[in-house]
Amino acid sequence: MTPVRSETLRQSINQALKASSDLTALLGGVRIYDRPPEPAGFPFITLGQSPLRDWSAGSEEGSEQRLTVHVWSPFGGKKHMQDVIKAVRTSLNDWPLASGRERIMLNHEFSEARLDPEDDSFHGIVRYRATPASSRAAAA
Repeated sequence: MTPVRSETLRQSINQALKASSDLTALLGGVRIYDRPPEPAGFPFITLGQSPLRDWSAGSEEGSEQRLTVHVWSPFGGKKHMQDVIKAVRTSLNDWPLASGRERIMLNHEFSEARLDPEDDSFHGIVRYRATPASSRAAAA
């Protein structure tokens, strides 16, 4: 079993988000970045940290990775943010993610829409756990 490959997984998630016409409409264009340009037009999405946890043991290889999708919007209120979060989740729900030749399962851990007190903008957080599909039973 091949461990989850961070860069390949990020590319696959990026493709899934960019392929969503609903998400693109809510963002006002394809505004999905690893690092947003200066200045970035709002709203936009960034792919956050993706820590990898290796749980290999003996002759068995295994790993899981967490990935956070951040949504940034200074307008539209909480309803708009919740709509964007829903579109992110829908985009990633059935997309055939892969890391190399290994199929990846994404498990939604949580979503949150919060008001940033510093500048009255909204920040959405969508967190996933990614594991190789063949290790799903082992990770449970």
